[in-house]
Amino acid sequence: MKVLGLAPVMIAVAGNDFPGSMAQQSLAGHWEGAISIRGIQLGIQVDFKADQDNIQGTIDIPKQGAKGLALKNVLCKESKVHFELPAGLTLAMFEGELKQDEISGSFTQGPASGTFSLKRGRAPKAAEPAPVAEPIPYQQEEVRFANGSVTLAGTLTLPASAGPCPAVVMITGSGAQNRDEEILGLKPFRLIADQLTRNGIAVLRYDDRGVGGSTGSTSQSTTAEFAGDVLAAIQWLKARPDIDPKRIGLCGHSEGGIVAPMVASRSQDVAFIVLMSTMGVTGERILLSQAEAAGRAEGASAEDLKKEAAFQRHIFKVVREGKGWEELRAKMLRDTLAQIEKMPPEQRRTIPDANAYAEKAVEASLKMPESPWFRYFLDLDPVPYLQKVRCPVLALFGELDTQVPAAENRQAIVAALEKGGNHNYTVEILPKMNHLYIPAVTGSPSEYPALKKEFVPGFLDLLTRWIRAQTGLN
Repeated sequence: MKVLGLAPVMIAVAGNDFPGSMAQQSLAGHWEGAISIRGIQLGIQVDFKADQDNIQGTIDIPKQGAKGLALKNVLCKESKVHFELPAGLTLAMFEGELKQDEISGSFTQGPASGTFSLKRGRAPKAAEPAPVAEPIPYQQEEVRFANGSVTLAGTLTLPASAGPCPAVVMITGSGAQNRDEEILGLKPFRLIADQLTRNGIAVLRYDDRGVGGSTGSTSQSTTAEFAGDVLAAIQWLKARPDIDPKRIGLCGHSEGGIVAPMVASRSQDVAFIVLMSTMGVTGERILLSQAEAAGRAEGASAEDLKKEAAFQRHIFKVVREGKGWEELRAKMLRDTLAQIEKMPPEQRRTIPDANAYAEKAVEASLKMPESPWFRYFLDLDPVPYLQKVRCPVLALFGELDTQVPAAENRQAIVAALEKGGNHNYTVEILPKMNHLYIPAVTGSPSEYPALKKEFVPGFLDLLTRWIRAQTGLN
């Protein structure tokens, strides 16, 4: 169950201390291969190094822009290899079998499952020196600001033009994300910041709580607390002589697009807001909608969709009532074990301890619904906040978005703005785009790794023109 823009198959590898010099000798070295999931190949490169009785290593995932990720918790026993990684609010698990110079087996992360394979290879040659980057025509400043006991670290980009300039505060989607909102090699907020700053608009983007240089915890905080972070960012910008305090706007993606109207409804310092792939319905409704949309994109039957909706509602009931967790955990464990039994024999053989495997998978799946963030989000309704927004609004959607389906949420946002008396809004549904504004086939998160990591042509220009118009730069 993935919520509002959190990475679908965001792989990283981890593992336990692992005894035995024989295991070290057999794993030590450079390995190359791929994860195969729903017909998509995601290349990985793993390097293991022996250190006394432990194995240390790193993994590269080129398509996700990940390099040198530290490995933890690796197990190898009687040719069975296990490694795992908590990835955001889910757990990526690898169960493989070592045969001479090959490791192959099963991969699961949340509801996604597939296979992986690695072959021993020669360590790659040292990379050629990177070409010298063209100097950027604006200033970049590493900054920090505080919201109570929480410190947020980020980057402020400032245009070269003299005089106080307009500014935009970027607000990430759900989950712990860095200031670039980096996912699968795409850095949406960095691209947006570069485009806007080249066009005369300062941009502040910052790491979420508990990410990078920021303190606190994303999962232990609520959307309302994220709104407090944005209010603190606005006050910090207003105190700078190079920022025009009357031209500060907000740009929120996914859950960040809920935060933007929450802030704008409370503060007269917000000059405009941009809502990218933002929900206009309750948290419960969006979770049900995105599960149905993603299921349809994956070819799920009507019966499967019905069962999934019923299971989600059961989770919501447990969350709201605060009881029934053990029964829920037991049911999920039974279901996971049943799925393991249905695996092809060659895949099933790679899981030496099905019970341990299932228990870890269930605990990872329950991490999100057990969090304070989820309990708050479930009943969060953006409509009352949207009705109080008085500044100009730009709302953008991807036609193929399965995480925030466009039609339902567009209608709800427009209705809320109209009811509140705000007619100064622009709404665009971009054809054939997914949640990340990348050209897509089905819009399902499972295809993200295979897509080209760049915005659709014209997206950044649309964003820039509208913001420049609101700030008097056109």
